[in-house]
Amino acid sequence: MYQQIDHIAINTIRTLAADVVRKANSGHPGAPMGCAPMAHVLFSKFITANPENLKWPNRDRFVLSNGHGCALQYILLHLLGNLTIDDLKLFRQTDSKTPGHPECHLTEGIEVTTGPLGQGFSNSVGLAIAQAHFADVFNQPGFDLFTNHVYVIVGDGCLQEGVASEAASLAGHLQLGNLIALYDDNHVSIDGNTEVSFTEDVCKRFEAYGWHTQVIADGDNDLEGITKAIENAKKVTNKPSLIKIRTIIGIGSKNEGTEKVHGAPLAPDDIVEVKKKFGFDPEKFFHVPNEVYELYGQYREKGKAAEAQWNKLLENYTTKFPEKGNEIKRRFSNKLPEGWEKHLPRYTPSDPAVATRKLSENVLNKIADAIPELIGGSADLTGSNLTRWKTAVDFQPQSTGLGNYSGRYIRYGVREHGMFGVMNGLTSYGGLIPFGGTFLNFISYGLGSVRLAALSSFRVLYIMTHDSIGLGEDGPTHQPIETVAGLRALPNILVFRPADGNEVSGAYLAAISNLNRPSVFCLSRQNLPHLEGSSVENTLKGGYVLKECTDAKITLTGTGSEISIVVEASKKLESEGVKTRVVSLPCFELFEEQSIDYKSSVFPDGIPILSVEALATFGWSKFAHANIGMTTFGSSGPYQQLYKKYGFTAENISEKAKKTIEFYQTTPVPSVIHKPF
Repeated sequence: MYQQIDHIAINTIRTLAADVVRKANSGHPGAPMGCAPMAHVLFSKFITANPENLKWPNRDRFVLSNGHGCALQYILLHLLGNLTIDDLKLFRQTDSKTPGHPECHLTEGIEVTTGPLGQGFSNSVGLAIAQAHFADVFNQPGFDLFTNHVYVIVGDGCLQEGVASEAASLAGHLQLGNLIALYDDNHVSIDGNTEVSFTEDVCKRFEAYGWHTQVIADGDNDLEGITKAIENAKKVTNKPSLIKIRTIIGIGSKNEGTEKVHGAPLAPDDIVEVKKKFGFDPEKFFHVPNEVYELYGQYREKGKAAEAQWNKLLENYTTKFPEKGNEIKRRFSNKLPEGWEKHLPRYTPSDPAVATRKLSENVLNKIADAIPELIGGSADLTGSNLTRWKTAVDFQPQSTGLGNYSGRYIRYGVREHGMFGVMNGLTSYGGLIPFGGTFLNFISYGLGSVRLAALSSFRVLYIMTHDSIGLGEDGPTHQPIETVAGLRALPNILVFRPADGNEVSGAYLAAISNLNRPSVFCLSRQNLPHLEGSSVENTLKGGYVLKECTDAKITLTGTGSEISIVVEASKKLESEGVKTRVVSLPCFELFEEQSIDYKSSVFPDGIPILSVEALATFGWSKFAHANIGMTTFGSSGPYQQLYKKYGFTAENISEKAKKTIEFYQTTPVPSVIHKPF
């Protein structure tokens, strides 16, 4: 089956990896050299993709979870014509297309950003769920539009990370037969041989998860064995597959099989010997034989033909099933259904007080059928997060009797980090808007994935309930204090803490309309009144004047559940002759993007500002001159008692407001808007 040219291609990848890392004087040459055979087998025999259209919906997805070995993926992209040889020479250099780990927002052809280990593996589970969902929703007899597989290369480090275990367990339960993982079993990590820390039987663990497993003893040479194993894996349609492939890291180097080739360039004299060993001229650098380019050119043409055939199939499908066909085209062009926002509920102060987590559920019930690409679930907290809408069908294997793959509600189980990693894979697939729910405090479990969503510009929604000490009796282990401050510190993310129903609807409108940022909804357990002056449209500005007052002595501001208490405090102050303004600030990030004139109208110069939020005060200094917030962990008890204990009452706020006014009678009031830069 395999010819001499295949071995030349594999050795080209190996020698290029050595040159790429040596030129940068930084990087990981060992894994690319060891993984070259399995990667070549994948791309030559199995992966169907069109390098000229890297967003073709039915392409096979390839994820390099052990992203430190990204020289391997960059070399493959070069051979397929997506990166130049100069791009390879700029490996790990500023503003290059070949950064130190795969970054999907920087390099076309990278499906997901896989820096932290295990993330790519969890993303691949999301990609597999997406394919199974699209196939069940859209495929018809004679029209198999969504048939792609998800291939992921993982290393020892990935399989030691907890996020991978969570995702693997979920994938096994969901019987994702379209997911095939190639485990680079090279027995080496940064600390040395894995015998020092990682001696479990990985295959037995994955079998317990419900995976199909195979072992290749000689991954350095047994191309036929690797091929047969992948063919076998594709035949197993009711289980994901793990193929454990024993390789020698840094094969050909004098330090092969050791940690010395893991995270440092090969020495120049070592590279000379590597090239000699593999039949290459040691005097040539970044050398690719013409016949290797020609070979990969064949794969390129094969991919172009496959997409052309698929496009024709889609057109015929659209003729026969116009509604479904046009729906596919709409989703993969990243367009929202026309008029979906009209379904968002609106409220008046006469409506009864409701917890914002319940108001979020109201939104989901209104928009879930209007936005069929919305897909999500909860980390075993459905009844608390209120994330399941009335018409929802569970995403489950048909054989379980619990649902089907066309279902859009995912039971993630108690796997917060795995859930967030899967969500990144779901959005990466295209045509889907994923959401996931848990308690706000537990977003910290999966912050690595949240950070990567922001870095990757992925639109994912985090429905986080029980957002403050207001959750009450569960106590300090569940009450977030620093969590929101940490989220607000992340670049490229929207953090919403809505105060009532209109602000909840506005948060959803902003989050779903924003194609390139994740959004966090911080939602209350306790009931909150609907406020006079709130609106969906005002929420889109991030902050707005809820109550204006001419000649005001102070501006009271805050977010979420404290705004209604701030309004009470303002009334108390007014009754005592202290003129007061009230500003609701549900989203710092959107507010900071408004014009200087608008922000100045919300926080005019010369008026002191007191913020109130039942969370840490960290970060409020940019908008307020004084703060009421949490400086300790909370307590277990009814939330009304806790709010009194920690000072979140109209009485305490009004007293602090008077002290703030008094302080600034003799001290200039710094502008929170007009700053040097």
